[in-house]
Amino acid sequence: MKIQFTILTAVVLVAPVSGSDLSSEGIGPQLIEGFVTDFTTLQSRFEQSLMDADGRVLEVSSGRLEIQRPGRFRWIYSEPYEQWLVADGLNVWSYDVDLAQVIVKPQAEVLNSTPALLLGGSRDAMKQFTHDGIFEDGGLTWVRLKPVNTASGFNRLELAFNGTMLSRMVFFDNLEQTTVVSLYDIVVDEPIDPRQFEFVAPDGVDVVGIPVTSEQMDR
Repeated sequence: MKIQFTILTAVVLVAPVSGSDLSSEGIGPQLIEGFVTDFTTLQSRFEQSLMDADGRVLEVSSGRLEIQRPGRFRWIYSEPYEQWLVADGLNVWSYDVDLAQVIVKPQAEVLNSTPALLLGGSRDAMKQFTHDGIFEDGGLTWVRLKPVNTASGFNRLELAFNGTMLSRMVFFDNLEQTTVVSLYDIVVDEPIDPRQFEFVAPDGVDVVGIPVTSEQMDR
């Protein structure tokens, strides 16, 4: 499995900082609350590294991210190979360009009990996590979260904020691997073409799975 698919289990991005209280009742929950409520669109480039239990770098990748709330995002990897993760509000489409294969699954199923729920801006998403304290390191304010359900594949999440923006995310999975994501050139609340979040499988690509429809979700 390529590193790109692991990001579906852990994606949290930007939040405003207010105050300087580093107690568990203070700035940490405010950061997460701000992330959930304080922007509609986000665009950024990212760099991502996967490390083993001994800190050795296994793979480095990079690409671009776009979010359109409610419930839509594009996480596009360009290096070292091209892969798309597109959430259209109903389904998540995972497109591996080299393999010429698309895997589609219902969005609610894929993102359930993962930090990626926060991309949609749902307050209910935080019911899936417990706040586990904050600390300062390297000039950054770090917020630590733990998943309520560890079956999601990871056991800890740490978010590093620089001023009013998150600059780094660190995910610790159940295989003792660590994923580090750094965000750059973040832009919020600028218009994004809605067609960016519509996925149509290219001709000749193998599609695995059946997408759900809005009619099915309304039943």
